[in-house]
Amino acid sequence: MLFTAFGLLMTMGLVMPDRADGWTGDNLHVRGYVQGMPLRISADLPEPLGDGNWMEYRLQNRINVRWTPSSDVTFHWQMRTRVFAGDLVHDINKLADQIPGFPRYAEAIDVDDGLVNLSWLIAEQDRWLLHYIPDRLYLEWNRGDWNVRLGRQRVNWGVNMITNPNDIFNIYSFYDFDYPERPGSDAIRIQRFLGFSSRMELAVSPDRDLENSVAAMLYSFNTRGYDIQLIGGYYRERLATGGGWAGNLRSAGFKGEVMFYADIEEMNGDRSTNVIASASIDYMFPNSLFLVTEVLYNKEGGMDEFSLMGEPLTPDNPSFSRYQLTAQGSYPIHPLVDGSLAAIWYPDEQAVFFSPSATWSVMTDLDMQVLAQLFLGSGDSAFANAGNVIMASLRYNF
Repeated sequence: MLFTAFGLLMTMGLVMPDRADGWTGDNLHVRGYVQGMPLRISADLPEPLGDGNWMEYRLQNRINVRWTPSSDVTFHWQMRTRVFAGDLVHDINKLADQIPGFPRYAEAIDVDDGLVNLSWLIAEQDRWLLHYIPDRLYLEWNRGDWNVRLGRQRVNWGVNMITNPNDIFNIYSFYDFDYPERPGSDAIRIQRFLGFSSRMELAVSPDRDLENSVAAMLYSFNTRGYDIQLIGGYYRERLATGGGWAGNLRSAGFKGEVMFYADIEEMNGDRSTNVIASASIDYMFPNSLFLVTEVLYNKEGGMDEFSLMGEPLTPDNPSFSRYQLTAQGSYPIHPLVDGSLAAIWYPDEQAVFFSPSATWSVMTDLDMQVLAQLFLGSGDSAFANAGNVIMASLRYNF
């Protein structure tokens, strides 16, 4: 009972270690961070919210636990506890009280798409809510050339730094500025290492609705200085096949991913298909400027409306437009300050996206960041009313 109570307090950020490197024992390691984040949202949201400006305040605590009871077995438990408060929470909840069927703010947060629902809405009021969810909770077994993971984990098959069509299990949104760890999925993953640079993988992520499950195999190898991977499997009633590569063009990195999807069953005599391809080049200049450029093609991309507040992306449709050209640069402005700028051009949507940011290392284990996300689009573009965000955060790592 004492361990349970202490664990809950630790998860909620009410108990923290004294040491900056977390708790470390013979077989237990605990690390994490606490982050406060005020942000201003300007957007034309769906009616009845409409066009407006809102302040939102987020407090996030992350705990990463690793327990190794034996040389072959490791238990991983990583969790997020978050507080949401402010104008947007209040306005949405007020409309929910007035309009039957209108969702409360918590309904967008208290969601778990995994096989097991581990989402916990701890407390909710009109202006704030407290929510907990683990995004890693799995057992790992290592012996020789074998690695097996069972539970909620990240099946990371992506190669590119910006868009990852090969991540068919747990796609990550480039616009998700407060989630660097990226989501996981409930799965079993079996890896067999065949040599220094080759391996076979089998991953299966069952869904509560069996038809929406995901299962695939990956084979990777190295040839002529390039790491190559081939993927084939089943994705939510669609066949999925593709691959990726990573290598160098002289002193620049050259990476790419391709996926092809086809419906298993025909609809009205037609079988829907989609092709997604992305390629990127990254280069570190002598002055420490790091630049990444990427081009993406998504045959099914594009949409009539887009809201910055959380439009879902899926592995078989991972972009808001058919074509997407991205450039991202980062540069150490000062030994304690790093700056970055990301820009995306959506030529078929006549829109652009900018995201400048700066991170200041205030002291050991304490970082401050400011970031903006700005969408600019023509009147006919789905991005015209997408919305803008300006945020600041203070993060303490332990």
